[in-house]
Amino acid sequence: MPSEKDGVMIILSSPSGAGKTTLVKKLSERDNYEISISHTTRQPRPNENQNEDYYFVDETEFKRLINNEEFLEYAKVFNNFYGTTRTPVIDSLNKGKNILFDIDWQGADQIKNKKLDYKLITFFILPPSKEVLFQRLSKRHMNDKLIAEERMKQFERDVLHWINYDYVVINNDLNECYSKITNLIDAVLNNGSKDYDLNYIRDHVEKLTY
Repeated sequence: MPSEKDGVMIILSSPSGAGKTTLVKKLSERDNYEISISHTTRQPRPNENQNEDYYFVDETEFKRLINNEEFLEYAKVFNNFYGTTRTPVIDSLNKGKNILFDIDWQGADQIKNKKLDYKLITFFILPPSKEVLFQRLSKRHMNDKLIAEERMKQFERDVLHWINYDYVVINNDLNECYSKITNLIDAVLNNGSKDYDLNYIRDHVEKLTY
């Protein structure tokens, strides 16, 4: 049974290229924070390691885990499956660890709908502009312009889900964005005052979707 000493679940979602993975890694350096490692059927990127960045599995193994109801959440994104298994997350929360999730809006919705008895704080990360996002995506997918363009089309759809998150943070400068997130987490956990302007976020989303 969850208690006061339990850890907190913190979800970071964003459209592809807005920087959530870098922010999650930076947050994991804080005391008592750890990243929930997802299973995925996609191929590792050159800088990624098995059992550290992801559990890389084939589709058969992923579907076995689905059938056994082992996932807290899972989704198919850009033709690959991603999912978070329940047991390691619950074990860590019960030990008082704060768990960070680097997942998309589909996964965030599923975790919210599970209504687990642990505190949950959700963040949606946005780029400062569509131009900056396209630059970041083009850099990441240098060899394939079509991938960057496909991600931009997906962005138009993903950005609409900002409204379902507790907080939306704009990633213009990584350190500033990180600082904003940690201040909000600390304010929520300590019932402090929050520096958060919803109207500013609403205006920014309008500019991004204009």
